[in-house]
Amino acid sequence: MSDPQDRKPFIDVPGDLPGIRSLFAFKPETGAALSEFAQTLLRGSSPLTPGERETIAAYVSSRNETYFCTQSHAATAAVLVDGGRDVIDAVIQDVESAAIDPKLRALLRIADKVRQSGLAVTPEDVEQARAAGAKDEDIHDAVLVAAAFCMFNRYVDGLATIAPRERAAYEQMGAVLATAGYVAAGAAPGSAPGAGEGDQ
Repeated sequence: MSDPQDRKPFIDVPGDLPGIRSLFAFKPETGAALSEFAQTLLRGSSPLTPGERETIAAYVSSRNETYFCTQSHAATAAVLVDGGRDVIDAVIQDVESAAIDPKLRALLRIADKVRQSGLAVTPEDVEQARAAGAKDEDIHDAVLVAAAFCMFNRYVDGLATIAPRERAAYEQMGAVLATAGYVAAGAAPGSAPGAGEGDQ
Protein backbone atom coordinates (compact mmCIF):
# COMPACT_ATOMS: atom_id res chain seq x y z
CA MET A 1 0.00 0.00 0.00
CA SER A 2 1.32 3.43 -0.85
CA ASP A 3 1.58 6.05 1.89
CA PRO A 4 -1.55 8.25 1.67
CA GLN A 5 0.66 11.32 2.00
CA ASP A 6 2.35 10.41 -1.27
CA ARG A 7 -0.92 10.61 -3.20
CA LYS A 8 -2.78 13.61 -4.51
CA PRO A 9 -6.58 13.61 -4.80
CA PHE A 10 -7.70 12.23 -8.15
CA ILE A 11 -10.49 14.80 -8.48
CA ASP A 12 -10.67 18.53 -7.75
CA VAL A 13 -11.82 18.51 -4.12
CA PRO A 14 -11.58 21.39 -1.62
CA GLY A 15 -7.91 21.43 -0.68
CA ASP A 16 -8.28 22.29 3.02
CA LEU A 17 -10.55 19.36 3.89
CA PRO A 18 -9.21 15.90 4.79
CA GLY A 19 -10.57 12.47 3.99
CA ILE A 20 -14.24 11.97 3.36
CA ARG A 21 -15.07 15.57 4.27
CA SER A 22 -13.58 16.68 0.97
CA LEU A 23 -15.78 14.23 -0.93
CA PHE A 24 -18.90 15.35 0.90
CA ALA A 25 -18.05 18.96 0.05
CA PHE A 26 -17.46 17.96 -3.58
CA LYS A 27 -20.94 16.40 -3.86
CA PRO A 28 -23.17 17.64 -1.03
CA GLU A 29 -26.29 15.72 -2.02
CA THR A 30 -24.63 12.34 -1.56
CA GLY A 31 -22.64 13.70 1.37
CA ALA A 32 -25.83 14.59 3.24
CA ALA A 33 -27.34 11.15 2.67
CA LEU A 34 -24.18 9.34 3.73
CA SER A 35 -23.78 11.55 6.78
CA GLU A 36 -27.33 10.76 7.87
CA PHE A 37 -26.61 7.06 7.27
CA ALA A 38 -23.46 7.27 9.43
CA GLN A 39 -25.45 8.90 12.22
CA THR A 40 -28.03 6.10 12.17
CA LEU A 41 -25.38 3.42 11.81
CA LEU A 42 -23.10 4.61 14.61
CA ARG A 43 -25.44 6.50 16.95
CA GLY A 44 -28.90 5.11 16.24
CA SER A 45 -30.74 2.42 18.17
CA SER A 46 -28.62 -0.72 18.63
CA PRO A 47 -27.74 -3.23 21.35
CA LEU A 48 -24.13 -2.38 20.51
CA THR A 49 -22.88 0.77 22.22
CA PRO A 50 -21.58 3.67 20.13
CA GLY A 51 -18.12 2.78 21.42
CA GLU A 52 -18.44 -0.81 20.22
CA ARG A 53 -19.66 0.31 16.81
CA GLU A 54 -16.84 2.84 16.50
CA THR A 55 -14.39 0.09 17.49
CA ILE A 56 -15.70 -2.10 14.67
CA ALA A 57 -15.39 0.84 12.27
CA ALA A 58 -11.80 1.50 13.31
CA TYR A 59 -10.86 -2.19 13.17
CA VAL A 60 -12.33 -2.79 9.72
CA SER A 61 -10.69 0.41 8.44
CA SER A 62 -7.33 -0.70 9.82
CA ARG A 63 -7.65 -4.10 8.14
CA ASN A 64 -8.49 -2.30 4.88
CA GLU A 65 -5.39 -0.12 5.42
CA THR A 66 -7.41 3.10 5.19
CA TYR A 67 -5.36 5.46 7.34
CA PHE A 68 -7.82 8.34 7.58
CA CYS A 69 -10.79 6.22 8.65
CA THR A 70 -8.67 4.12 11.01
CA GLN A 71 -7.31 7.11 12.85
CA SER A 72 -10.53 9.14 12.97
CA HIS A 73 -12.67 6.26 14.23
CA ALA A 74 -10.00 5.01 16.62
CA ALA A 75 -9.90 8.49 18.14
CA THR A 76 -13.70 8.56 18.39
CA ALA A 77 -13.88 5.07 19.90
CA ALA A 78 -11.17 6.01 22.41
CA VAL A 79 -13.45 8.68 23.87
CA LEU A 80 -16.35 6.25 24.17
CA VAL A 81 -14.83 3.04 25.58
CA ASP A 82 -13.32 2.19 28.95
CA GLY A 83 -9.56 2.07 28.63
CA GLY A 84 -9.47 4.69 25.89
CA ARG A 85 -6.90 4.67 23.13
CA ASP A 86 -4.82 1.88 24.69
CA VAL A 87 -7.71 -0.56 24.23
CA ILE A 88 -8.44 0.57 20.67
CA ASP A 89 -4.78 0.36 19.67
CA ALA A 90 -4.63 -3.14 21.16
CA VAL A 91 -7.67 -4.20 19.11
CA ILE A 92 -6.07 -2.86 15.94
CA GLN A 93 -2.77 -4.57 16.70
CA ASP A 94 -4.21 -7.98 17.68
CA VAL A 95 -7.89 -8.52 18.33
CA GLU A 96 -7.24 -11.93 19.88
CA SER A 97 -5.09 -10.60 22.73
CA ALA A 98 -6.86 -7.27 23.29
CA ALA A 99 -8.56 -6.82 26.66
CA ILE A 100 -12.13 -6.66 25.35
CA ASP A 101 -15.43 -8.41 26.00
CA PRO A 102 -15.61 -11.90 24.40
CA LYS A 103 -18.79 -10.93 22.57
CA LEU A 104 -17.11 -7.93 20.94
CA ARG A 105 -14.11 -10.09 20.01
CA ALA A 106 -16.40 -12.60 18.30
CA LEU A 107 -18.20 -9.80 16.44
CA LEU A 108 -14.87 -8.31 15.33
CA ARG A 109 -13.89 -11.69 13.92
CA ILE A 110 -17.12 -11.68 11.90
CA ALA A 111 -16.49 -8.08 10.85
CA ASP A 112 -13.08 -9.05 9.49
CA LYS A 113 -14.65 -11.91 7.53
CA VAL A 114 -17.21 -9.48 6.08
CA ARG A 115 -14.31 -7.20 5.10
CA GLN A 116 -12.81 -10.02 3.05
CA SER A 117 -16.12 -11.23 1.59
CA GLY A 118 -19.60 -11.72 2.93
CA LEU A 119 -19.28 -15.31 1.79
CA ALA A 120 -16.34 -15.79 4.17
CA VAL A 121 -18.67 -15.67 7.19
CA THR A 122 -19.49 -19.20 8.34
CA PRO A 123 -22.20 -20.70 10.54
CA GLU A 124 -19.41 -21.49 13.01
CA ASP A 125 -18.49 -17.79 13.22
CA VAL A 126 -22.07 -16.92 14.05
CA GLU A 127 -22.40 -19.74 16.58
CA GLN A 128 -19.22 -18.59 18.33
CA ALA A 129 -20.69 -15.09 18.58
CA ARG A 130 -23.92 -16.50 19.98
CA ALA A 131 -21.97 -18.55 22.53
CA ALA A 132 -20.28 -15.32 23.63
CA GLY A 133 -23.66 -13.69 24.20
CA ALA A 134 -24.47 -12.07 20.86
CA LYS A 135 -28.10 -11.88 19.81
CA ASP A 136 -29.45 -11.53 16.28
CA GLU A 137 -29.43 -7.73 16.34
CA ASP A 138 -25.83 -7.63 17.63
CA ILE A 139 -24.74 -9.81 14.72
CA HIS A 140 -26.81 -7.83 12.22
CA ASP A 141 -25.43 -4.48 13.36
CA ALA A 142 -21.81 -5.68 13.43
CA VAL A 143 -22.12 -6.99 9.86
CA LEU A 144 -23.77 -3.76 8.71
CA VAL A 145 -21.06 -1.55 10.26
CA ALA A 146 -18.35 -3.73 8.72
CA ALA A 147 -19.96 -3.69 5.28
CA ALA A 148 -20.62 0.05 5.41
CA PHE A 149 -17.03 0.82 6.34
CA CYS A 150 -15.72 -1.20 3.44
CA MET A 151 -17.72 1.23 1.30
CA PHE A 152 -16.49 4.31 3.21
CA ASN A 153 -12.89 3.05 3.09
CA ARG A 154 -12.98 2.47 -0.64
CA TYR A 155 -14.65 5.84 -1.22
CA VAL A 156 -11.89 7.62 0.72
CA ASP A 157 -8.96 5.68 -0.79
CA GLY A 158 -10.42 5.23 -4.27
CA LEU A 159 -10.31 9.00 -4.78
CA ALA A 160 -6.97 9.45 -2.97
CA THR A 161 -8.21 11.87 -0.34
CA ILE A 162 -5.75 13.63 1.96
CA ALA A 163 -5.00 12.02 5.33
CA PRO A 164 -3.30 14.23 7.93
CA ARG A 165 -0.50 12.54 9.87
CA GLU A 166 -0.76 14.57 13.08
CA ARG A 167 -2.47 12.57 15.82
CA ALA A 168 -3.87 15.77 17.31
CA ALA A 169 -5.98 16.31 14.18
CA TYR A 170 -7.71 12.97 14.73
CA GLU A 171 -8.10 13.56 18.46
CA GLN A 172 -9.98 16.76 17.61
CA MET A 173 -12.24 14.87 15.21
CA GLY A 174 -12.84 12.11 17.73
CA ALA A 175 -13.74 14.50 20.53
CA VAL A 176 -16.39 16.19 18.39
CA LEU A 177 -17.82 13.03 16.84
CA ALA A 178 -18.03 11.23 20.17
CA THR A 179 -20.19 13.97 21.64
CA ALA A 180 -22.00 15.66 18.72
CA GLY A 181 -22.31 12.73 16.33
CA TYR A 182 -22.26 12.99 12.56
CA VAL A 183 -25.28 14.97 11.40
CA ALA A 184 -25.21 17.38 14.36
CA ALA A 185 -21.57 18.13 13.65
CA GLY A 186 -22.32 18.78 10.00
CA ALA A 187 -19.84 16.02 9.55
CA ALA A 188 -19.01 12.89 7.66
CA PRO A 189 -17.57 9.65 9.02
CA GLY A 190 -14.24 10.68 10.43
CA SER A 191 -14.64 14.44 10.37
CA ALA A 192 -15.42 17.39 12.53
CA PRO A 193 -16.02 21.08 11.95
CA GLY A 194 -12.68 22.65 11.13
CA ALA A 195 -10.82 19.35 11.27
CA GLY A 196 -7.95 19.27 8.88
CA GLU A 197 -7.58 23.01 8.54
CA GLY A 198 -3.86 23.54 8.53
CA ASP A 199 -3.24 19.80 8.86
CA GLN A 200 -2.07 19.13 5.35
